[in-house]
Amino acid sequence: MGAQLRVYRQKIKTAQTTKKITKAMELIAASRIQKAQARVTASTPYSRAITRAVSAVATYSNVEHVLTTEPEKIERAAVVILTSDRGLAGAFNSQVLREAEELSELLRSQGKEVVYFLVGRKAVGYFAFRRRASEQQWTGSSENPEFELAKDIAETVLEAFLRDASDGGVDEIHIVYNRFVSMMTQTPEVVRMLPLEVVEGVEGPDATVQPLYEFEPDVGTVLDSLLPVYIESRIFNALLQSAAAKHAATQKAMKSASDNADKLITDYTRLANNARQAEITQQISEIVGGADALVAAK
Repeated sequence: MGAQLRVYRQKIKTAQTTKKITKAMELIAASRIQKAQARVTASTPYSRAITRAVSAVATYSNVEHVLTTEPEKIERAAVVILTSDRGLAGAFNSQVLREAEELSELLRSQGKEVVYFLVGRKAVGYFAFRRRASEQQWTGSSENPEFELAKDIAETVLEAFLRDASDGGVDEIHIVYNRFVSMMTQTPEVVRMLPLEVVEGVEGPDATVQPLYEFEPDVGTVLDSLLPVYIESRIFNALLQSAAAKHAATQKAMKSASDNADKLITDYTRLANNARQAEITQQISEIVGGADALVAAK
């Protein structure tokens, strides 16, 4: 009984230590997510505005531009996958990787070759473990992304997009990331960034009147200037969304771990009390049995 009691006490100490770690990580994630949410809130209006502007230029102009005109045959498609550099975030990384795999299967079923651009150590490790190739990788900045990272990614994918598929370029670009919905919900999102999907004006109560544009010096020059900015802003917003979603997922996972540690402590404490009570009962029985033996011997 004494050995069993020691085992239970050791398990209680282990669970208490685990709870201290998970609780600390939960508080760290909670403190970081406020700043991450603020960055998402600050960047989203600009991203939406630049998207509307580019869509308006593409919609209300007759010029054919390489970045807005879909080729007759799409041979190669690029998939940019945004994951985190660290784990301990529940299904955060697995769900975005699963979404990327489903997108890849869809593109291959359409006869397209898929090439990958990876952001985050989890995506890099996933591809390295399966010995799958990727065009380029970025790691180390997923939790607090800076605009320079988004600019580097945008320049890389745009350079690949402007090259012919026969020279190693791509004909379309997709991005897969986790979108921050709330503290409890983070959903994987798939967006085709290029060629630009032009959405006509919305009808109904939410319809807005599109402004009339005059282009100086010409539409082509405006598109050349706007679209790289559009790609950078969309990628940067996706990076910020992914970072906020990661912190929310970490907080949720660590809270669940802390609750499980509490349950383990309760269960092992009850088992230790039972073992202690059994040990006391056995000791009393041995004392009473010894006393009865002495009385009987007289």
